[in-house]
Amino acid sequence: MSREYNIPFNGITLANQAVTLAFFQVMTAAPVAAIRVLRAYCAQAGSATSVMVRAQINTQVSSFPTLVSQAPVKIKAGDPASLITGGTAGAAGTSGINASAEGAGSKTVLYPDAFNVLNGHLWVPTPDEQVVETPQSTAHGLGYHFPTAPTSLTLWSGGLVIAELG
Repeated sequence: MSREYNIPFNGITLANQAVTLAFFQVMTAAPVAAIRVLRAYCAQAGSATSVMVRAQINTQVSSFPTLVSQAPVKIKAGDPASLITGGTAGAAGTSGINASAEGAGSKTVLYPDAFNVLNGHLWVPTPDEQVVETPQSTAHGLGYHFPTAPTSLTLWSGGLVIAELG
C-alpha cells in the first residue's frame, strides 16, 4: 500500500544560478521500502514575459544541494505523516526545496524538458515511466531541477509528488 505526499514550495525566490526546486533522498533501510515519483510541477507569477526554461528530473550522488528544509505534506487527511523528514543537507531520509548551492555530486538527468513560464511545467510519467527510488548502500537522491537560472527568479510555486511504498 502506498501513501502519497507532496514536497511543496510556494512563492519562493530562486538564486540566480542552476537550482534544485525540490529534492529527497530515500532512507537507507526500512521502514520505507521505496519511493515512487508521481508528478513534478511548477509555475511562476513574477513575470508576464514569455520565455522558455529548461527543467529536469535527475538523480544526484555523493554531495547534495544545500536546501531549505521542507518535509513532505500528506495529501490524504487520514494518512500518517511521511517517514521522510525535512532537512537542509539532502541526507538520507530527508527532503528540501529551493537550493542555495547545488553540491558537487554528479547529476544524472532522467527526464529533460523545457516549458514556457507563462504556462508552467507539469511532468506526469506514465506508470511504466515512474521513477522508483529504493534504499541503497550508496548515497543517492532525486531532484526536480532547473539546470540554468530562469529569467524571472521570483514567485515560483510547485511541488514534487511522491508515494511511500511500505
